[in-house]
Amino acid sequence: MNNGQNLWPLLVTAIGETLQMVLTTLLIGGIAGLALGALLYTTRPGNLLANRAVYTALNLLVNIIRPIPFIIFITAVLPLTVQVTGTSFGTKAVIFPMTIMATVATSRIVEQNLVALDPGLIEAARAMGAGPLRIVWTVIVREALAPLILGYTFLFVAITDMSAMAGAVAGGGLGDFAIQYGYQRYNYAVMGITVAVIVIIVQFAQLLGNKLASRVLRH
Repeated sequence: MNNGQNLWPLLVTAIGETLQMVLTTLLIGGIAGLALGALLYTTRPGNLLANRAVYTALNLLVNIIRPIPFIIFITAVLPLTVQVTGTSFGTKAVIFPMTIMATVATSRIVEQNLVALDPGLIEAARAMGAGPLRIVWTVIVREALAPLILGYTFLFVAITDMSAMAGAVAGGGLGDFAIQYGYQRYNYAVMGITVAVIVIIVQFAQLLGNKLASRVLRH
C-alpha cells in the first residue's frame, strides 16, 4: 500500500484512533444511555416512577436529537464542542458529539427492551417490598440483560459508522485515512483495505456480542 509513501504506519495509527473513538463513546454513551433509557421507562404513565412532565420532556429531547444525521449534528454542535474540548478537530473533538448521539440512541434501545418485559415481574418484586431503584437494577435490567447486550452490539456498529463519518471533518481514524489517502488520491487499494479493516472490526464485535448474549441466556 504505497502511494509515494509507506501508508501502513498511518493505517495502524488510524485503527488506534478509531478504536479510541468507538470504545470511549461506547463506554460513556452506553452508561449515560442506560440511565436515560431506564428513566424513560420508569417515568412512563403507570410505571414505577410515573411522572408525565419528566417523561414528556425526556421523550421530546430524544425525539429532537435522534433523527438528526450525524454529519449535520457534528457540525451543528461545533461551538459547544469547542467550549467543552477546547478544539474543533481531531479525535478528542469528535468523541463529544459521538457520545451525545450514542447516549440518545442507547436510551431508546434500553427503553424498548425494558418495555417488552413481563409486567408481572415488577408486580412480584413490588409485592416482596423491593423499592423502585432495587427493582430497576436487580430485576428489570438483569432480566433484559441478554437483549441489552445485543442492543449494545448494534450500537457498537452504529458508533463505528459515526467514527468513519467523523473523517469528513478531520476527526482522525479510518474515515479520515480513507478520505485523505484513498478518495482524494484515487487510490482504490487504500479504500478497499480500509473497508476490509472496518468489516473485520464490526464482525469481531458482533461475534463477541452474540457469544456474551448466548452465555447470559444459558444462565
